[in-house]
Amino acid sequence: MTTVFYRGLLREYGPATLLVVVILAAWETVSRLGLIPPFILPAPTAIWNALMEDRRLLFGVHLPATLLEVLTGFALSVFCGSLLGTGMHLFRPLATALYPLLIISQTIPLVALSPLFIMWFGYTLWSKVAVVFLTAFFPVVVGTYDGLGKNTEQYRELLLTLGANRWQILRKAAVPLALPSFFSGLKLSVVYCVIGATIGEWLGGSRGLGYFSRRMAGNLQSAEMFAAVVLLSVLGITLFLCIAMLEKLFLKKRGRYS
Repeated sequence: MTTVFYRGLLREYGPATLLVVVILAAWETVSRLGLIPPFILPAPTAIWNALMEDRRLLFGVHLPATLLEVLTGFALSVFCGSLLGTGMHLFRPLATALYPLLIISQTIPLVALSPLFIMWFGYTLWSKVAVVFLTAFFPVVVGTYDGLGKNTEQYRELLLTLGANRWQILRKAAVPLALPSFFSGLKLSVVYCVIGATIGEWLGGSRGLGYFSRRMAGNLQSAEMFAAVVLLSVLGITLFLCIAMLEKLFLKKRGRYS
C-alpha cells in the first residue's frame, strides 16, 4: 500500500519536481558564472541566505500582516460573492443588470484604485483589504452563478413533480451541482488575494511582504526582495492547496451521500 502511494506521488508530481530542480540548477550556475549581475538576478543560494538572515522580520512581522489582509479579504469575497451569485441565479433581472458591471469592474487597473482606497480608509488594514476584495470578488461571483445554472433543469423538473418549492430545489439540486464550479472560483480567488494584498502594500503599506519587497527593491537588495517574493509564492500555493483539499473533502462527501 505504501509503495503504491509513493508511486502515485512520483507519477503525479515527479515531472514538475524534476523541472523545478533543473531550473534552480541552471539558475545557480548562471549566477555563479557571473553571466547575469547579482543585483538583477541573485542566485537561489543567496535568496535562501537572505531568507534565513531576515527570517525574524519576515516571519514575525511581514508575513502575518500579509496573511491577515489575504484572509480578511478572502472571507469577505466568499461571503459577498456567494450571496450575490446566488441572488443573480434566483432573480434573473438582477443578473442582467449586474453582470456587465462586474465585468467592467475587472477592467479597472487596481494600481489606479489603490490611492483612492488609501484616501477613503487611510494607511490601515482596510485599504489593503479593499484591494484584495476587489481582486478576489469576481471569481467567486462567477463561479457561484455559473455553477448554480449548470445542468439543473432535469433535476428541477423532477423535484417539481415531487412537490418541491424553489428553495428546496436550490438546496437539493442546484447547490450540490454547483460545488465544482464554486470551488474553482475559490481557488482562483485565493490566489488573486495574494496578488491584491501585494499591490496594496506596494502602494500604501508600512508592513507586509509587498511593502518589504518594495523597500528592498529601492535599496537594490535583490536577494532580500526575491526572498519576499518566494514567501508570497509559497503563501499563494499553500492557500490554493488548502482550498483544493476542502474541495476534495466536500465533493467526496457529496458523492458518498448523494
